[in-house]
Parts: sequence; structure tokens; C-alpha cells
Amino acid sequence: MPLSPMTFPDGHAGWRAHDHATVRAVLADGRFSIRPDLMHNPFGPGSPGDAPPSPPGAFTDHDPPDHTRYRSRLTGQFTVRRMRLLAERLEVITSEHLDALAAQGSPADLVEHFAVPVPGLMICELLGVPYGRRTEFQQDAMLLTGASGAEADEAVAMFAAFERLQLFMLEMVAAKRARPTDDLLSDLVHADHDLSDDEMAAMGMALLGGGLDTTTNMLSLGTLELLREPARVRAMLADPGAAVEELLRYISLTPATARTALEDVEIDGVVVRAGDTVFVELGSANRDPARYADPDVLDLARGTAGHLAFGHGIHQCIGQHLARIELKIAYPGLFTRFPKLRLAVGEGELPHRASLVIGGLERMPVAWD
Repeated sequence: MPLSPMTFPDGHAGWRAHDHATVRAVLADGRFSIRPDLMHNPFGPGSPGDAPPSPPGAFTDHDPPDHTRYRSRLTGQFTVRRMRLLAERLEVITSEHLDALAAQGSPADLVEHFAVPVPGLMICELLGVPYGRRTEFQQDAMLLTGASGAEADEAVAMFAAFERLQLFMLEMVAAKRARPTDDLLSDLVHADHDLSDDEMAAMGMALLGGGLDTTTNMLSLGTLELLREPARVRAMLADPGAAVEELLRYISLTPATARTALEDVEIDGVVVRAGDTVFVELGSANRDPARYADPDVLDLARGTAGHLAFGHGIHQCIGQHLARIELKIAYPGLFTRFPKLRLAVGEGELPHRASLVIGGLERMPVAWD
């Protein structure tokens, strides 16, 4: 059955899409909405209307035509030239943080000294955050994503960090208008469009949220998978591109998302009524045996065309090319510098993040000779 009935935490009788073909069909269908304020929350209590409408500019939570208006302004910013320049900077940033990791001495926390700062600095490079304010920016970004390790009154700390980052991004928009530099935010501010400062700041926040936490957790979880078998490290070094794609498919960092039907929609004979929410299982689709042979096996030489780790349709991750560049540079850099890298604790002692949306590790002590 392409869609299976399921009961949501608020009692809603909705649906789950779990095979590859059905997940793609739902994500590609414009009759389904991504707006949080319209959906029944599959991750916890929450009925339509409980969530406020997303602010203007937060393009990842908007439907067309607003989504089209915002995303079209960003698509042209991820140019070949910019990706090349970012790749060059990433080589330097990766090398610097491997030096810093070595300076910490064995053992050290890979999350704190590598997986968090490298993607954080790449977001700074992309947005053009001034060097003098990068520490401030990264600290709040880490608080916002829960990657800081802070436990005391976490919700209050995250809300305060969110407010500071919003203000920071508004200040950045004003600064780029006065003195543009060679970065995405400057280009966005000076492009011919009708976006407000608040919208551009929200777009910057969306890029931050989409590009920091995800890559941080892929670095730690991907490294953990590679460490489980020495042959995996050799396969990754032989073909980093293929290895990254298979790790993305296998880990499926964002295991699920949701969509709400704006009208009655029929999918392979099943009618989803207007207002029904569909729980869209990306992780399950990426392990669909009808799409991938032995899907529960991590095969770094596998052909992974069509995996859904970055989603599908108009909301497919806009920064996926940058994420791939980061991973293709970071994994080989790490294992080339530390060929005898290993866990410094038992795998059962690794603290996993308590999140239903994006998985990850709070800490990852590693050792080397």
C-alpha cells in the first residue's frame, strides 16, 4: 500500500508515506503544503493553528508563490565560482582545525574541535560574517542548534540565541548595504528585488539553520560509521564522492518531514483529504529494497542515484552542493591526517542528541597514535 494510515499525537487520522516512489510523489506534488501552521505535528502534540505562520523570508516553511519568490533570489547565488572559492577556503579551514585537534592531544572531542566549527565557519564564509564577529556568531548558532552542550535552561538559552541571531542578521543586512563584500548576503542585498530587510535577514537565518546543524551531525555520524570497519575508510579515501552519497543515503540525517493536503489528492488509489497531514519518511524511502539492493548494508561503492537525503521537489535542500563539498573535503582530510583514528570510549558511551528531527552526537571522544 503506497500510503499507510497512522494516528498522530493529537489524535489526527493521517497518513505515512514510506516507500521511495510514494515519498517522491508526495514531495513533488504542489497540492501538498509544507507550512507548519497548517499541519498536524507528527513529532509531538500540535494541531493546525498551534504553530504560528512562519515569518516572511523563512523560505523553507513557505509554499508558492512566496516560496518561489524567496528561493528564486537565492538559487542564482550558489554559483560555480562561489562553490569553487568556498571549496578553497574549506581546504584551509579543515587543515587549520585538524591542526587544532592535534594540538588538543589524544583523546579529544571530534564534535567540539572539528564537526561543529568547520561547518560554522563555512556558513560565515557564505554569508560574509566579519572575522571579528565570527566567535560571537558561532556561539549563538551552536546554542540555537543544541550543539553547545549547554544543559541549564536549554529552551531559554536557545530562544535568547535565536533573538540575538535575528538582530545580528539584520545588522549584517544593513552593513552589507553600506559596504558590500564578496559573499551571498551582499549579493542578495544589492540585487534588483523587492525584498525587505526583515525578509533578507530571515533568509539568512534559514540558510544558517539548514547548513550548520545538518553538516555538523553528518560529520560526526559519518565518521562513526567509517570507524566501524577499516575497509570503509579505505573505500572512502579511494572514492570520496561515492562514499559521501552512500553515507547520506544510509544515515538519512533528517529521517522524516511532513506535508498537509491543500485539497483532496489521490495517490495510487488512496485519497488524502484536504487538511490531512502525511508523515513523509525519508529514511525509510532511502532504504526501500525496491530501489536499493540490500538497503540496510552500508556499501560505499554503491550507486545511490536518487537518494532523498536532501529531500525532493521544490523544497529540496538549496545548499546541498555546498554540503557535498564540505563532506568530500572533511572526511578524507580527517583520515589522511589521523590514519589511526579510533573511538576513545565504547560506542555505547557516546551521548546521542535527544531529537526526533535531526539525529547526531553531543560528544565524540576520539584518539589516535
